[in-house]
Amino acid sequence: MKKKLNVLMLFYSPYQKPRGYDYRQEFADPDNMYTEKDVLGALKSLDHDVSLLGIYNDITPLFEQIKENKPDVIFNMMEVFSGQSHLEKNMAAALELLDIPFTGASSGVLFLCNNKALSKKIFTFHKIKVSRFHTYYRGKRAGLPAKFKLPVVVKPLCEEASRGIAQASVADSGEAFLERIKFIHEHMQMDAIAEEYIDGRELYVGVLGHKQVTVLPPRELLFANMPEGEPRIATYKAKWDDGYRRKWGIKSVDADKLPAGLLAKIEDVCKRAYHALDMDSYVRFDIRVDANGDVYIIEPNANPCIARIDELALSAARAGMGYEDLVQRVLDLALLRHENNH
Repeated sequence: MKKKLNVLMLFYSPYQKPRGYDYRQEFADPDNMYTEKDVLGALKSLDHDVSLLGIYNDITPLFEQIKENKPDVIFNMMEVFSGQSHLEKNMAAALELLDIPFTGASSGVLFLCNNKALSKKIFTFHKIKVSRFHTYYRGKRAGLPAKFKLPVVVKPLCEEASRGIAQASVADSGEAFLERIKFIHEHMQMDAIAEEYIDGRELYVGVLGHKQVTVLPPRELLFANMPEGEPRIATYKAKWDDGYRRKWGIKSVDADKLPAGLLAKIEDVCKRAYHALDMDSYVRFDIRVDANGDVYIIEPNANPCIARIDELALSAARAGMGYEDLVQRVLDLALLRHENNH
């Protein structure tokens, strides 16, 4: 029988609210905190005792909450702190100091996944295909490497959710390339990474587990109305702007009609990538499959969105794993990691 747990659901709030605030108004808005609402509903359906804690830019309430009501496990949904996504790893590090089981990736894994160049270097070492890439740090001279094949995609080095990625990110000339590097350095105040554009199918593959790893059925991002020859990339608008998605026929679907042997190749690549980063919770890999059937890891997304309508849950459902089962599996993995570390 499943053990009833005292769960602290920890998530980012765009404003600091006192402990005990129920977020009922925010959860009632379908465009606001829908992931948190889904997870809360699942935890309650699983008959766990749940406390809510939203954090903006002060972690003092977290320490107060734990001192008064120490949870069995923390369901960590802190993707941002004080409006800065690169501090996600710091929140995980704080939870590690508390010595309480928490869901999702460790601080080390989050650090590797957040830095697109570091994860690519590790994949390259393990002979996992990635597109050719180069990093551009602020204050350093920028130039197009001689070995680069245009077009290239220029992105912020350490950013998530496709922030800073637009159609203008795809540079097909040296001038456009330098202009986009400059934009990221000066307007976003971030370092940049450029990687060769891989023309092919864009797939999303969820993986979860510890030593025993489950690879979920892939999803595919389609661009039905994009003009022929136009680069198909998951820009910020392609992910988050419903009007833009409707205009260009962008939608996520089950990845059907895969050529013979391709699914097995995808599963093998994603398992190797998962172990290469020493993961032990859940992740979504964004991959590209080119015309030759070669599988490239575009980037790993640790602690991806776990809403009912998002890729991970939809893939789990296709594999026969209900939403509550998925949430319970994430909890179980947190407890298993903590047990193995002691």
